[in-house]
Amino acid sequence: MPQPSARLVLATRNPGKLRELRELLRGQVPGLDVDTQVIDAAAAGAPDVAETGVTFEENALLKAHAVAAATGLPAVADDSGLAVDVLGGAPGIFSARWSGRHGDDAANLDLLLAQLADIPAGHRGAAFVCAAALALPDGGETVERGELRGTLLPAPRGTGGFGYDPILQPSGLTASCAELSSGEKNAISHRGQAFRALLPALVAALADGTPGVS
Repeated sequence: MPQPSARLVLATRNPGKLRELRELLRGQVPGLDVDTQVIDAAAAGAPDVAETGVTFEENALLKAHAVAAATGLPAVADDSGLAVDVLGGAPGIFSARWSGRHGDDAANLDLLLAQLADIPAGHRGAAFVCAAALALPDGGETVERGELRGTLLPAPRGTGGFGYDPILQPSGLTASCAELSSGEKNAISHRGQAFRALLPALVAALADGTPGVS
């Protein structure tokens, strides 16, 4: 069962995502204490959800609905990944397990860089893509999409962020995503875009007396 103070569940067990999403929500929803009232799936006792969809949107909605049903609270989920132009949009929804081991950032980076080793800079275009979904216990849903275009670097740079952040240099910048501060990254990121688009629905859900919301 979720903690008594919980008002919103983020359907993730990734500490980096929870930290990022809390920062995106901070100060955006009246009366919401993101540090105590926004919890992750583990704290809520929610089950793992298989990502069986074939799009980012489908996977985000699957996770959000499953967690909302399990907890009786509004649930937010995202599915995101890296879409590489010369790979036809791959790794895409398989980004977190591109190397065959889910969540092994170093292995995923090494494999992708090896696959692109002979690709010149002019053809290394890519985008981070995110679909963010809100599901309510009554079955209501909203899903939004964000995208951050850039170029893939030949080697990782920076120690911030997670996932593929060290190798994507956003268009118009000279730094990788991993070299940006959290504020700089959130201002332009695919996840930031998607969640800012989702905010009106989220604010409405937390203000309308949804079951489990105080």
